Amino acid sequence: MSETVTIVGEIVAIEIIAEGHDIRELSQLRQRYGYGNWRKKKGVAMVKLPDGTVAKAEIHWYEAHGIGKVKLKIKRWL
Repeated sequence: MSETVTIVGEIVAIEIIAEGHDIRELSQLRQRYGYGNWRKKKGVAMVKLPDGTVAKAEIHWYEAHGIGKVKLKIKRWL
């Protein structure tokens, strides 16, 4: 899904899906954002869509210490 969303509140039920060399996009993450201890994570959050609608969704993202969360993506609506 390519729409721009805003996280409302906090992300809960956070789990690590993959880390280090288990991440398929590791080389692209390093080229674009730099080296770090990269992890792919998932969690549940309330998201606000561009039209103002607020809904609960499962989101996935990449995260590294000192770099933060990048490439947030909605995977499914709950």
